[in-house]
Amino acid sequence: MSSSPAPLSTWARNISPSPTLAVDAKAKALQAAGEDVCGFAAGEPDFDTPQHIKDACAAALASGKTKYAPTPGIEPLRAAIAARYLAEYGWKVAASQVIVSPGGKFSCYLGVLATCSPGDEVIVPAPFWVSYPEMVKLAGATPRIVLADDRTGFKLTPAALEAAITPRTRLVILNSPSNPTGAVYRREELVALVEVAVRHNLYILSDEMYEHLVYDGARPTCVATLSPEAEARTIVVAGFSKSYAMTGWRLGTTVAPAPIAKAISELQSQMTSNVTTFAQYGALAALQEKEKTAAALSVMMAAFDRRRRSLHASLNAIPGITCLLAEGAFYLFPNISSFGLSDQEFCARLLDQEKVAAVPGSAFGAPGYLRLSYATSDAIIAKGVERLARFCRGL
Repeated sequence: MSSSPAPLSTWARNISPSPTLAVDAKAKALQAAGEDVCGFAAGEPDFDTPQHIKDACAAALASGKTKYAPTPGIEPLRAAIAARYLAEYGWKVAASQVIVSPGGKFSCYLGVLATCSPGDEVIVPAPFWVSYPEMVKLAGATPRIVLADDRTGFKLTPAALEAAITPRTRLVILNSPSNPTGAVYRREELVALVEVAVRHNLYILSDEMYEHLVYDGARPTCVATLSPEAEARTIVVAGFSKSYAMTGWRLGTTVAPAPIAKAISELQSQMTSNVTTFAQYGALAALQEKEKTAAALSVMMAAFDRRRRSLHASLNAIPGITCLLAEGAFYLFPNISSFGLSDQEFCARLLDQEKVAAVPGSAFGAPGYLRLSYATSDAIIAKGVERLARFCRGL
């Protein structure tokens, strides 16, 4: 007698796959089949990890740094991360408040798990990074999406935040510079949002992964430094992926109030143990060999800034497209709603007809837009925009 297998878990049945990774995978499959694809979907720098960081990792590997390490990270790295926050923001934190996790994505998820229980609600401003709502759902909580479109510069307003809060609200997620829009909140804008969160006794998860990728004089703000009340309730997530072209190293960082840091470390101890031991010595070199790291970042930022301006001008020259000039990260988020197609159909046809890979805005909770990453070569950007313009003329 045979029977059907038992159903998968609630978590497995309700999770959505990453749309950005799906688009990137399809583009790479077309490239593998010999197609000339212009990819704007990837969320990682097209630069290699700086050599001094790789050398430090290789030296650690050669010297036997291959055993288990403390769950929250090796002590020298945690101390260097604490020292970085003091140097860059004047924020004095103990190394015990620092947790190094396998990727910023996991850092964010642990922050949600440490503060949210089933039945709680989490405010997620849209456009959002695709993983935020799924992380919330995996914690058993409910994401409440609040749209902030290009009319507000893709920034959540205090009034919109206030209107979304209910008795069940536990956490608000902030992301500046933003993935997918590149928006950068001004300090006074964050102060106003934090005042609302404090008044309603909410935790804040501040994803600052792109903090060093800012342009036009924009300055990153570490949310925990805005007030003692902010510091007491803010979980700051950052890492090495974007600023140092270390996406594959999987090194996220969290700095949190002591009770939350302890909880995150304990959660991580049961879920993954420590980050790859020898990789942490590469991260340590990134922070200790400051001149080499700054030089590598300067080269990368000059290229990103040039591409940002070129892509922005080219997009706004296409009839029917409007696009704000982002101040951070390496994305633009053009509005394509005038063409009468859903953003999903627009992207599917664009890839099929012109072999240009872009991610629809609906993947980020904002229908009617595209996310275009300019973390790709100048040649691909020029060719891709030419194809996009031709596609739009035919609609």
